[in-house]
Amino acid sequence: MGRGLRKRPKCTQNIPSSRDIPSPDDGDTMTLPPAEAMLAETPSALDAASSDGSLKRSKPDDVSDGGGEWQTVSRPTKKAKKIPKQGKGSYPSITFSPNARLNAKISVNNLRDLVTYIYADGPAPQWVAVSHRPEFRKIVTIMVPGLEEAMFKASVDFDTYNDKTEDREEEEEEEEKIMTSPDDYYPRKLSKERLPEALQPFADIFPHLWPVKTPGDDKNGKMHSPMAAFLTAPTPKDGPKKAGGVKPAREPNGWKNERTPITSFIATAEQLTENGYLVHPALLPEGEARDTFAAPEGWVITKVNDISEGEVPDKEIQQGSITAGRDVLALDCEMCMTGEKEFSLTRISLVDWAGDVVMDELVKPDKPIIDYVTQFSGITEEMLRPVTTTIRDIQQKLLEILHPRTILIGHSLESDTKAMQLAHPFIVDTSILYPHPRGPPLKSSLKWLAQKYLSREIQKGGAAGHNSIEDAKTCLDLTKQKCEKGPQWGTSDAQGENLFRRLARAGTTYKAQGGQEAVGGLEVGKTSAAVDWGDPKRGAGNGATYQLGCKDDEEVTQGVIRAVHGDADGKEIRGGGVDFVWARMRSLEAQQGWWNRNRVGAASTTGGPPVSAETDAATLEQSLRDVSDRLARIHAALPPCTAFIVFSGSGDPREMARLQQMQAQWKKEYNTPGKKWDELSVKWTDVEEQALKKAARKARSGIGFISVK
Repeated sequence: MGRGLRKRPKCTQNIPSSRDIPSPDDGDTMTLPPAEAMLAETPSALDAASSDGSLKRSKPDDVSDGGGEWQTVSRPTKKAKKIPKQGKGSYPSITFSPNARLNAKISVNNLRDLVTYIYADGPAPQWVAVSHRPEFRKIVTIMVPGLEEAMFKASVDFDTYNDKTEDREEEEEEEEKIMTSPDDYYPRKLSKERLPEALQPFADIFPHLWPVKTPGDDKNGKMHSPMAAFLTAPTPKDGPKKAGGVKPAREPNGWKNERTPITSFIATAEQLTENGYLVHPALLPEGEARDTFAAPEGWVITKVNDISEGEVPDKEIQQGSITAGRDVLALDCEMCMTGEKEFSLTRISLVDWAGDVVMDELVKPDKPIIDYVTQFSGITEEMLRPVTTTIRDIQQKLLEILHPRTILIGHSLESDTKAMQLAHPFIVDTSILYPHPRGPPLKSSLKWLAQKYLSREIQKGGAAGHNSIEDAKTCLDLTKQKCEKGPQWGTSDAQGENLFRRLARAGTTYKAQGGQEAVGGLEVGKTSAAVDWGDPKRGAGNGATYQLGCKDDEEVTQGVIRAVHGDADGKEIRGGGVDFVWARMRSLEAQQGWWNRNRVGAASTTGGPPVSAETDAATLEQSLRDVSDRLARIHAALPPCTAFIVFSGSGDPREMARLQQMQAQWKKEYNTPGKKWDELSVKWTDVEEQALKKAARKARSGIGFISVK
């Protein structure tokens, strides 16, 4: 043996013919040639038997005694990384520094980004410090609608908490004035002696109460879904944003097309009302509403007595057909002004599903035109001078063309139907299919939608105005794309990626969690569970690894603990549980009256099962005790190094919802042709407008809690 190497006795298990060397992951032994076996036990060999199973020789002349035999040598099993002890230097933490500079309340999006930072590829938070990120083992997030900051005051009286009194209103107004202070952005320290007894367990779990702002639009009195905001992660940016222009839409990571028939996108009577349409009587409920319907003067109603007349028997529908046996026509009109804020039809264009022109006619208005609006309509005085076709002629032609199986497509089609003075029950409106990112009443322009989703430039006529045939074909192509890609395409959900899927796609395991040695971690994906009332599969929870449907908050509590630990037999949820759990408790929401009872009964994440008699009978204080108890039990069951997040999602939405309903009724009556201002049953003035904005601000004021077990 060269260089003083000592030859050790050979193992007794000699396998002369075998050349098969198992992977280090297959067990604790490896079959090696005798020379390499000696090297594995040679002190001078460089990491010859490393933990990754690699074998290295120090020098060629170190091997001199082959003998043609094989040996089996033992490889030590790598020990799992120990969980750090709480209070030690490597224990993970999420801490807030009083020296931090907060310019606004944290948002629901910030809470979501905290999850993606710890577990995936999300941006680092600027409002808290996250230490020893690789040491986090699990993240559990509970949404508890109904929790409010005012409940956490020692002087609170839960018996009168929801009573609307003058003193309470004055107190709320005073609080709103104080909210303008920058200190409002900072978290409030929790201490037991300053909390009502029912909520004291919060101080044992969380160091602070955080004011959290829900996404929305104060200007228009809107609040967006906090649940959708949390469970939708923004699509990662590929690079620096290009200056100017509309960024084309792209499919989010994990996107799957869901081919959908056009009949799924026909606007409901409620949607038509909200968007200012005259609702066709076939869409009205049978009885007095339908029997007493009278079309405004000059209007015509298409010949559809009942919406069932539009149904096509399955045997007449070609398999996989997007049109579902219907005739589909895309429509666009051009108008000129015949009075102050009065527009009249001057051109109508219809194209069929194949894009062929079915009708394209100029129309002579009944009243003199005071402004041709050529820069928008493309209509000039010279074009209309020889025209004799009237709106009555167009109406008669449309009544022949539009039958019960006809679907009309258009963009903001309510203005076109008003110009034609015609009502039809089967409408597909691309302004509804592709809602504005900031929600109604805002609408995206057809030009913008064409740029974003079709990569097409339209309405480039300049002084020549728009082309109604071009616009109709654009609406047609947008609808076809929606049918091919599915209901979520072009909505806010499609602007991001399902949080569960993001964690499964980009979840990171670090050395501390048994991952690769590299500092950056190893992308392996994170398992998850959605625990909610009803059926989580019908909502964003569909992206989770496991979905646990529940009937009440007690089942939610048990479901969270089960998801964290896994099933004992591992038949459904693997042993050791999942990495990320999202859950929602709803009893307090129902007890507070925040839940829309009209939707109760539909087993889904938005409706859920009916509220139990126990929930209805519980007092507010008892409901809060139940919430505290359940959160404490969940916290006690969490393993060490688990991030625990609880948030309300929103503030009290009831006044905002009442005013929104009032505004919708006013819009419905205001947009009814022939109805005068003094005949409206609802008045909507600046007073109501300001009240709605104030109510929206209150609804968007939620709270949150963060800790590490």
